[in-house]
Amino acid sequence: MRLGWGALVLAAARVTGWAAAGYTFLVVLPSYLQTALHTGFAQALLAAAVANAGFAAAILPAGVLSDRVGRRPVLLAGAVLVVATALPVLDLLRDPGASTLAKALALAGAGAMVGLMAGPGPALLAEMFPARVRWTGLGLAYALSNAVFSGCAGLIITEAVRRTGNPDVPGYYAAAACAVSAAALLKRAPREGSWRRRPPEEAAREASGR
Repeated sequence: MRLGWGALVLAAARVTGWAAAGYTFLVVLPSYLQTALHTGFAQALLAAAVANAGFAAAILPAGVLSDRVGRRPVLLAGAVLVVATALPVLDLLRDPGASTLAKALALAGAGAMVGLMAGPGPALLAEMFPARVRWTGLGLAYALSNAVFSGCAGLIITEAVRRTGNPDVPGYYAAAACAVSAAALLKRAPREGSWRRRPPEEAAREASGR
């Protein structure tokens, strides 16, 4: 059985927002806060810890919820929330009048939105491919989206902020990637989800090629 390139591109697009928003809010955040907002090192690390706590707290509930309502709706909710709130979150972080509690809640919320995508993400990718090419398809889609949109995020965001002086660049980056994911999630792949609903005996036969 050949790996369908259409399904591979669709799968990568679906997790592009997870990759970009995750790296933006969970990894690049300390550097961004220090470079763009001149936040102290300790404060920047604390902010990243709060965002990661929100992320960790949301993953398991998001996965459980996706077992009940489906993978795509949960991922779509996370992507749409990032599109709607990425810029307001950054505005709040820059607001000198905002309380520390409000900023902490915004950071935890940003992490939780990424968790909504990370919880069902691996299962969604696995269910897009038949057993014989499942790990190849899942691995390629995940690696492609993360290599491009996570691996390059720090360089793109830092350099764009330096060149333009616009502190909203991380928000635009995360929101744009999540918009791509939202569009991909609205499109249903052929036979999507049918691979996990078959009897175990049939799945085993398909995996062995018989």
